[in-house]
Amino acid sequence: MNSIPGIGTGGRITMAHGGGGTAMRALIDTLFLEAFSATPHAPQEDQARLPLEALAAGGDRLAFTTDSFVVEPLEFPGGNIGTLAVCGTVNDLAVGGARPVALSAAFILAEGLELACLRRIVASMAECAREAGVRIVTGDTKVVPKGACDGLYVTTSGVGIIPAGCNISIAAAQPGDVVLVNGTLGDHGAAILCARGDLALDVAIASDCAPLGGLVETLLAAAPGTRSLRDATRGGVAGVLSELAEASAVSLTLDETALPVRPEVVGVCDILGLEPLFLANEGKLVAVVPQTEAETALAALRAHPLGRQAAAIGTVGEAGPYGPSVVLRNAFGGRRTVTMPSGEQLPRIC
Repeated sequence: MNSIPGIGTGGRITMAHGGGGTAMRALIDTLFLEAFSATPHAPQEDQARLPLEALAAGGDRLAFTTDSFVVEPLEFPGGNIGTLAVCGTVNDLAVGGARPVALSAAFILAEGLELACLRRIVASMAECAREAGVRIVTGDTKVVPKGACDGLYVTTSGVGIIPAGCNISIAAAQPGDVVLVNGTLGDHGAAILCARGDLALDVAIASDCAPLGGLVETLLAAAPGTRSLRDATRGGVAGVLSELAEASAVSLTLDETALPVRPEVVGVCDILGLEPLFLANEGKLVAVVPQTEAETALAALRAHPLGRQAAAIGTVGEAGPYGPSVVLRNAFGGRRTVTMPSGEQLPRIC
């Protein structure tokens, strides 16, 4: 069905589509249910119902996460707010070792939002969920007056199952371990910055937005001793490593020459005085693995489509006299401390 009562095929969201009446019902039935529901015409309850037997068969713990997305612009090279919402949530589950099972999605729609834009975003979410092997099983829709939000906000929550014996933790890194990343740094942050057009940068950079569940399964099969995993979103790799050093009470030494960064991202950072280590990613993870499994883990990552540019970027050591730290070593042997970002380098990136 290509039209929705009250807005038609080329119209916009109105306040009536959040009023609980026939217009809202039509919006839900002809847009959200058609995209997300395996059985669009089945009775719609106020909650999703997940069989416990199937959940218990997958592991011994339930993982649960939630996130909100307020990116501007809503659509950008490499994705949109919908793909960002699905990837962000399934990746938060995956880096805990969990297999994503189900997602919820709540939409705040601004009066005047173009239906065509909303359709593209919802279609992208459905496609990304299928790629990630997860279903969007419940949700909510609200409409706010024009100007109360920038077009569209999305909040997603997800549940997943952690297999027995999987104990990945940000507090588990040990001296001697190796730090890996699965690809180039800062792609999402640089893509959003260029997509805004505020700085007239004529650079083609696509977001790295991608679901990482399959990559994590590949990594854990090759390196079952993997200690820690984190997806490097806001704050970038620097933020993740600062948290990891603090939680594990260790020091981390990074090799600046080993950091994989696209030349286009380096150029944007040089112009604006930014650092790729601090820029957000939406399809990159940081893994800490035992030194004995590092080569096997790196080979497994590089064999996966989302890890072909994987690299070993540093090592874990004992905490120094001043406590946990992250240190960057450059090509000339110089060293400097990498600290936790004090705030967002870029506004509204996710």
